Amino acid sequence: MAEWWSIEVLHGELSAFRWQEQHDSALIEAALTNGAVDGSWHADRWGVVFEVCFDNEEQWETFRGLPAVRAALDGVPDPVNGLLVYRGRGGGAGDRKPRQPKPAPSASAVSLPEPQAAPYLDLTSISPPDPVRAGTAGGPGLCSAITLPRPA
Repeated sequence: MAEWWSIEVLHGELSAFRWQEQHDSALIEAALTNGAVDGSWHADRWGVVFEVCFDNEEQWETFRGLPAVRAALDGVPDPVNGLLVYRGRGGGAGDRKPRQPKPAPSASAVSLPEPQAAPYLDLTSISPPDPVRAGTAGGPGLCSAITLPRPA
């Protein structure tokens, strides 16, 4: 199955359009002589994309290893952040496989219940518990069983 590959070059200190003018003939020739079945250039405000289609990944790897291709990729305007090489069509192209259609609703489909409102608790009208009844003021509770020595 043929696979598309993309080389995106972004503008840097120099224009990506200028880079394309310098390297497009060499890249097209290298692609065609190494088994490319299709290819195209696209320009956008952020740079250029060279899309090329090979029958298999080995042809792509051979193309990528050619001295002319390596020299072109080494000469991009922004060598740190301005070069993207990846499988698939460039830019905003979608997945290589189309989306599967969603199943049609059937008579046995059940709707989900509506979400319920979150419970509301008003804590402003609550007063703290009486310390004697809660067992913290020396009354019958867990703390009253412990006797501490008095300071001298």
